[in-house]
Amino acid sequence: MTIEAHLATLEKKHGVLEQELHTALLQPSVQDQHIADIKRRKLRLKDEIEKIRSSSH
Repeated sequence: MTIEAHLATLEKKHGVLEQELHTALLQPSVQDQHIADIKRRKLRLKDEIEKIRSSSH
């Protein structure tokens, strides 16, 4: 897998988590722990994306 393809995959996963977070925030029955978990996963993906981008320059 090329770096560009890997980045595209990570960005797509980040977008899916963004949508999942948006949906969870609209549902009052969703527990805070679940929302925090989504945010942590998004942050990990964002960090990995930034790390790859900075090392490829």
